[in-house]
Parts: sequence; structure tokens; C-alpha cells
Amino acid sequence: MTTAALIIIIIGIFCGFFVQTVVGFAGALVAMPILLFVLDLPEAISYITIFYAIASIYLVYIERKNINRKVVLRLIISSFIGTGIGTSLLTLGSPDVLKRALGVFIIAYVIYAFFNNNKKRNWSKLEFLFGLLGGFFSGLFSIGGPLYVIIVKNVTPDINTFRATMFGVLGAVTFIRIPFLTYSGVMTLEHLYYSLYILPFFILAIILGKKMYSVLNENLLKKGLLALLLVSGIVLTF
Repeated sequence: MTTAALIIIIIGIFCGFFVQTVVGFAGALVAMPILLFVLDLPEAISYITIFYAIASIYLVYIERKNINRKVVLRLIISSFIGTGIGTSLLTLGSPDVLKRALGVFIIAYVIYAFFNNNKKRNWSKLEFLFGLLGGFFSGLFSIGGPLYVIIVKNVTPDINTFRATMFGVLGAVTFIRIPFLTYSGVMTLEHLYYSLYILPFFILAIILGKKMYSVLNENLLKKGLLALLLVSGIVLTF
């Protein structure tokens, strides 16, 4: 790997996991477009998965009291099925039409949430479906986070529980994904080797992200969450 390529990967991982630490998701959505300048999709997913695993161990530990374990457990069951299907398709190619369809869906949800902010829905009935789709897109593109955001946001009472539960869900999905990526030959020892060079900058992103989160209020975070979802949908669509 060239030095220039390594620098771009460092920038992508740093930006992605800074955002991930602040709001609880979107690490892959921010990092992926940057990584794809120098990596193909399977390699980019391998690096993101490695650092998701490291981040999850730390963030789940420090946020463990706020995690809604019942939500995490229910989403894991269907996510396992979806991740297996998505990772299998990754080795065969990357159908961009699915990525654009996900983008359109996310944009539609943001519009719905904006105009239905005070109306309650029984979202818990949709947990299996969103877990299945979230696992599928996590396995295929490593971008299942927005789907988990939609369901977790609507079944958790506050931003602290939401953020912690997202860490739990994405951490579990990451550790589900690792065996699939390893078995299919997508993730190799070379990725682990170069990850050692990226690790210090990743740690810095986590530290700065925690500091940023501590100074933001809940209302601002909720608005930022919808804004980030909208940007994610637009990026995926176009």
C-alpha cells in the first residue's frame, strides 16, 4: 500500500468514527466514500469492520448501563440472517440499485419523521424486518446503520438510551459479520497489519468524539440525527 493511500484511509476512519462516537451511528456512511477513493468495496468494508469491532468493545463497555438489551437481542436474531445473505452477495458483486433504493427509503423516512414528529406508532412490531434489512445492508455495503437508527430511535425513550443501544446493535452486527467476511476471504491478515498504522488516529477520533458529545444538548442531537440521516440518504441515492 502506498503512503498516499494509507493517509486517505486514516482520514476516512478518523472522520467516520468521530461522527460514530458523537451520534451513535454513521461511521461507515462517513468513512466509506473516502475509503473508496483508494480501496475497492470489500477492502473498505474489511477496514471499517475491524475498527467497528474495536470501537464497539470500548463504547459498549462505557455505555452499558444505558443500553436497552431487549431491543439489541431482538434485532440481533434477524440481523444474523440478513448479514449472512448480504455478505454472500458481496462476494458476487455490489448491486448499486439496492444502495440507491436504501437511500430513497431513508429520505422518505426523514420526510415522514419531520411531518409526524408528535404521532406515536407501534414500531416494535417492525423490529424483525428492520433487523433483517439492517443486517443485509451491513453485510453487503456495511451501511445498515440508518435502518437500525429508524427502529431504535422509535423504541427508546431518550437520546442517551438511543445512542447506547445503537452502539450495542452495531457492535453485535459487527461481530456477526467478522466470521462471514473471514470465511469468504474478504478480510485478511493484511488488513489487520495496516490497521495498526491507523489505530492511533482512530483512538484520537474516539476521544474527540466523546468530548464533542458531552457539550451537545439532546434537542440539538435529535435534529442532527435527522439531518445526518437525510445526508446519508442523499449520498446513497446519488
